[in-house]
Amino acid sequence: MAATTDPGTGHPLAVLVARFKKDLTGHVDTPLWSLDADDTTALLVDLAEVTASLAELEARAVTQAEALDLPGSIGARSASAWLRRLVPITPGHAHRATRLAQELATHEQTRVAAAAGRVLPDQAQVIVAAVDELDPEHRDLAEKHLIAEAAHHDAKALKILGRRILEVIDPARADVHEARLLEAEEARARKKTSFAMYDDDQGLTHGRFTLPAAQGSMLRKALTALAAPKHVRATDGAGSYDYAKPTPQRLGLAFAEYVERFPTDRLPKAGGLNATVIVTMQLETLLGGLKAAHLDTGIDISPGQARRLACEAGIIPAILNGNSEVLDLGRTRRFHTPAQRMAIGLEQTHCQTPGCDTPAAFCHTHHTHSWQDGGDTNTKDARLHCPFHHHQLHATGQAHPMRT
Repeated sequence: MAATTDPGTGHPLAVLVARFKKDLTGHVDTPLWSLDADDTTALLVDLAEVTASLAELEARAVTQAEALDLPGSIGARSASAWLRRLVPITPGHAHRATRLAQELATHEQTRVAAAAGRVLPDQAQVIVAAVDELDPEHRDLAEKHLIAEAAHHDAKALKILGRRILEVIDPARADVHEARLLEAEEARARKKTSFAMYDDDQGLTHGRFTLPAAQGSMLRKALTALAAPKHVRATDGAGSYDYAKPTPQRLGLAFAEYVERFPTDRLPKAGGLNATVIVTMQLETLLGGLKAAHLDTGIDISPGQARRLACEAGIIPAILNGNSEVLDLGRTRRFHTPAQRMAIGLEQTHCQTPGCDTPAAFCHTHHTHSWQDGGDTNTKDARLHCPFHHHQLHATGQAHPMRT
């Protein structure tokens, strides 16, 4: 990007920045080896303050650009989009710059402190957010107090102080104010909570999640307990513990163990059964054979893992050629029993509508001969259908041709 202002002409601030830019680039090759400890420390502090001052000046310039409708002059939808056309910055950078401009334009104390280098950009945004949550009569005093505290606390600590600011300026209302802020924060967190996962067909499942902080803390504590228990070191004797921080791999293995350990009798029903994974294997596999086993979710697993899972709570090993419960209850009840559901899932494995491969674990059990019309509740007259095709079947009254 080329300079757009002559260092000797124009608005005083434009001239100042142009000269500063010229002088600074003129020292690009100036070595720093001669700086001692004190000078190096002072240089870094000054640079942080200058950066804050420049961020405030940038915010004012963005505000002026909006006043002149420069974004509209080129058809940009927002000041952020216009700024991205002007300089090659990321959307996130542009959004933060334009948001800071809006915030400083309405909070004069914070703007002046930022211009003087006493408040960094992230601190300024925390101060503005905390002040805006207060009643109007408290805002000026709170802003002044938080600006003073910015000299001693980073943005994260300043946010905590902002939440408890009324303890300083209005102690009687502090607890009510913090409770209201926490409730609002938790409500926002619930709206942003998400979980997504997918298989890569190479033996791994990947995912991303966003949790409220409280539940995130619970998960972190549980996984840490599984990943890094206080095992006594045999070489050091009793009373010596290993407090090593768990690695991502150990946390991943702990998460897998956490999933296996969760008691399935506490899960809601899924397709008529507790959300329990069923492992199907031949008797020979259980006794040490090498044939792969299958999960009712459509995944194949090694015989070694199948034997291990067969010993774990929450996993039901369905051993073929062995004894089983009585599955045909005839007309004694309408809905299929859990034992019947398991047997049907083992035989049909997925939705029976041609072209649909939804695993049995996520399907409904459908009577091929309607129960209302005298059909039996057994495994022979039952077909698995995914929720979509099951609903479609009942809505149209026409059954799809079954798989053979």
